[in-house]
Amino acid sequence: MAAGPTDGAPAPERKARPLRIRNAATLIIVDRSGDRPKVLMGRRHAGHTFMPGLFVFPGGRIELGDRTMPVAGTLNDRAEAALAARVHPPLFHLGRVLALAAIRETYEETGLMVGSLDYGPPETTPPGAWSAFREAGVMPDLELLQFVARAITPPSRPKRFDTRFFAVDREAVVAETPGIVGPDSELTELAWVDLAEARRLDLPRITGIVLDELEARLEAGFSPMLPVPFFRDVDGAHTREEL
Repeated sequence: MAAGPTDGAPAPERKARPLRIRNAATLIIVDRSGDRPKVLMGRRHAGHTFMPGLFVFPGGRIELGDRTMPVAGTLNDRAEAALAARVHPPLFHLGRVLALAAIRETYEETGLMVGSLDYGPPETTPPGAWSAFREAGVMPDLELLQFVARAITPPSRPKRFDTRFFAVDREAVVAETPGIVGPDSELTELAWVDLAEARRLDLPRITGIVLDELEARLEAGFSPMLPVPFFRDVDGAHTREEL
């Protein structure tokens, strides 16, 4: 039998598929009641493959139920415009869904419910964590949230996310389910720390960068109309632009 064109030759190398970049959202809860603002941070379980043992803000990926969860208020126009910028192709109601994902993930990881008790419980909720909001009479209120930063995980990481960072005052926490955080949970401990203390924790690089941006935002009056920084790698270089 005649030799085939690849007989005796090394197999061609397969190019690795680029990692899928997943939409994600994070919520920074800020306590401004004292002399120095404090933020809530949680330590990730040491068994995680992504950022094990590091202190982070609560957050995670969008889930299907986030698309249908009722809300009381809407994001401001400035936030909506910034959330829609540099998104190709445009995604319908992306900002609303990301904000809801940040609120839900915060509940799942910390037990804290962000929203309002003034409107009564939502009439219906998607299956899963959102049912706890109905039972507690909490309606998510997106008007309380600020969009403060966006960052895409560098290509060298084992997982990649396009993460939007939201911030909210601690006063927006209106209910809590105890017992969520523990040694076997996604977050094994929580800490309310001022910004200087937060920087001394074991942090992912981007978390430290966002803390710097948050501090500048607080010093500028914490206005929702301030520009939103966007961090990503372009041609191998870390870049910062404003949305």
